[in-house]
Parts: sequence; C-alpha cells; structure tokens
Amino acid sequence: MARFELKLPKMGESVAEATITNWLKEVGDTIEEDEAVLEIATDKVDSEVPSEVDGVLVEKLFEPDDVVQVGQTIAIIETEGEVEQSEATTSTKESSANVAAVEETVSQAKATASNDDYSDSERFYSPLVKNIAKEENIGLDELENVKGTGKDGRVTKDDILAYVKNRGQQQPQAASKPASAPQKAAPKPTAAPISVNGEDEIIEMTRMGKMISHHMVNSVQTSAHVQSFIEVDVTKIWNWRNKVKNEFAKREGEKLTFTPIFMEAVAKAIKDFPLINISVDGDKIIKRKNINLGMAAALPDGNLIVPVIHNADQLNLVGLAKKVNDLANRARGGKLKPDETQGGTYTVTNVGTFGSVLGTPIINQPQVGILALGAIRKVPAVIETPEGDFIGIRHKMFLSHSYDHRVVNGALGGQFVQRVAQYLEAFDEDRDF
Repeated sequence: MARFELKLPKMGESVAEATITNWLKEVGDTIEEDEAVLEIATDKVDSEVPSEVDGVLVEKLFEPDDVVQVGQTIAIIETEGEVEQSEATTSTKESSANVAAVEETVSQAKATASNDDYSDSERFYSPLVKNIAKEENIGLDELENVKGTGKDGRVTKDDILAYVKNRGQQQPQAASKPASAPQKAAPKPTAAPISVNGEDEIIEMTRMGKMISHHMVNSVQTSAHVQSFIEVDVTKIWNWRNKVKNEFAKREGEKLTFTPIFMEAVAKAIKDFPLINISVDGDKIIKRKNINLGMAAALPDGNLIVPVIHNADQLNLVGLAKKVNDLANRARGGKLKPDETQGGTYTVTNVGTFGSVLGTPIINQPQVGILALGAIRKVPAVIETPEGDFIGIRHKMFLSHSYDHRVVNGALGGQFVQRVAQYLEAFDEDRDF
C-alpha cells in the first residue's frame, strides 16, 4: 500500500495560508480522484480541496478552524486498494516515525495560527481551543488555569471539553508554566463595554464578516480618503441597451446589464490616467501594468465579495458582459476560485443596486481608488440646443470616486472620474455589440 500526502494547494499569488472550515470525508472513507475532501477558506473566498488520487482517507492532520500554510500536508490517503479503517489506524500507530512527522507538521502549522483572541497570554492556544473557550464564555484568566496535557503543556481539545464538562464542580488546576516566563504585559486598551439586557440579541459575526471588518478598518487607517463626485447623463446608454438587449441575449446567450458598459469606460479612463492604476509600498509607488477591475458583488448573506476581471481593457463589450455575468453568478453561488478574487488594481461598486444615489466607498487595499455607481434616475434637466435651452427628461446618475490622497491629488482624482463621465456621455447609440 502506498501513502499519498494531500497538501494544501497553491491558491493564488498572494495567498499563503487557509483555514480549514469543514471535513467532507472521514477517516476510513473511500475517495475518488478529484472528489472534494475538505472545505477551506482564505481571506477572500471559500473553496474545496479535491483528492489527486483514488484511495482511502487514513489520517486527518488538522481540525476545523486550524490555519494551514500552502504546501503543508493536511491528510494522508492510502492508495492501491481498499483499506479498512481499523487497519489504517493500527498501521499509523505502529509507525513511530510517521507519528513524529505528523506531530511536527501540526506543531508548525499551529504556530502560525491567528492569535487575535486571548492575545495577552504567553501560552499557546489553538484556534479550536480559543473558539470553544469563547463559546463557553471562558475568560483569559480562567483559561490560563486550565491544565494542558498536550505537548509542552498545551491545552488540547479534550482538555478544554473536559474542563467545560466539570466546570463549577471543582477548582481548576493551575497550568504549568516555564519558571523563566516573563511578567505578563498590561492588557491592551479595549472599547467601553456595551450593556446588554434580556431583550437584546447577541449575533456572532461570520468569519467573512470579521475579515471584511478588519479589511475596512485597515483601509481607513492606511489611506487618506478623499471623494470627488460628478453627475452623468446616461440617456444614450439607457436607450441603446433597451434597443439591443433582446437581440444581445438571443445572439450571445447572455443578459446585457449596465455593468459591462461602465467597466468598459473605467478601463478606457485608466489607460488615459495610468497613475490611478497604482499601489503604495512604503515610500515607493508601484505602477501596475495590467488593468484588473474588481467588481463588488453582494452575497445572499449580506456580505460582499470582489471578484476580479483580469486584463479588462483587452475585452470587448461582449467579453466583458460574459465575464461580469459569470463572476457574479459564481460569486453568489460560492463557486469562485481563489485566483478570481486576487490581483485587482481598481474596484467598481454599484451602490445604485439598492437605490442609493451617492456613496463614499472605502478603498480596497492595496489599491488607491474605487468608483461607486449611483442609481440611474429619470430627472428634469436643462438641454442646450442651437435653438436655445429647454427642459427635458433625462436619465442621470452620480459617480463617486474615493481615492488615496497620499498619492492621488485632487486634480488627478477629479480628472479621472470626469473622463469616465465623458466616455459614458459620448456613448455611440448606433454601435454594434
């Protein structure tokens, strides 16, 4: 029998780790090649890890909520025939070398785990232990007194569950700590506690919600946000789309929305003002060669995700429409690949979807600009003609451009959004798609 090591695959240029969220297979289960074994989550997207071989799962090296580095072994699959679960377990226990290797791998992975909670402790707690402690309202002082039976006195899953079961029936035993452990640092400042009465409901933030929260706060603390606003007459675009949308759907098999038309204008404007397509690295500016447009998409649970249209300037309107629809549909279904949320150089968000006329979006780091599309409205407007001015009904919308004032001054920020508006207002009503 051969033993195959299932490793965490590379998931994108900037993705170095992932969190295990759910095992789809248990030890002893038969697995076919390309069949999903477990679900993982990165800071951008959830996905599945498939098996590369046919065989039987004999070892799972990590628990849900553990953080694993790209390239690390996460499971052992025994190939070349059916294997009973008991046989696989016995074989594993008999091999001391394999056990040692597994312990070392798990130890290294846990050392890289996020330590946002209970961060004032000098003692290591795995993400799973911290989650259990949090769910059971076990504070840091109480957790510090839980005796650990794991390596180097670490608290294991069984330790914390046993403590919870016997909690209140006996005094917790003091955990052993190195004699040379330094004095614990003073607690970090925290926000004022919020009073909760019996009528209030406490809702735990989702994993994605927590990541979005941290990402947004980090962006506000990193970039000097400034906004420029401009009103655009999109009557020509409105009329053209109504005229061709049925033919477009019949010929291309795709729904024609306004989004690809706006993306086309943004890509053109970025080519005119390439210093919008940059990132900041300390005191250096990185000028991006490719124009990769992120499009913020709302998910059924209320969260947002930003799939990326890579090399958007190289696609025609049909190509943009197909890409927009594909990414939006798979985003809502949770089917995006990690690479499809990476590498964005500028982002567009449609706040008008929910009726908002204006928005002041937060920059998607490490980018330096983001454009919010307001709702398209029928409004009375002054129309200038050779015969004089008159009032007419026009379709108009606002563009809101947020940009990083550290590197994008008001002139560049204003000229860029003005150029987007100019491309939209100059739209050719007689063009083909």
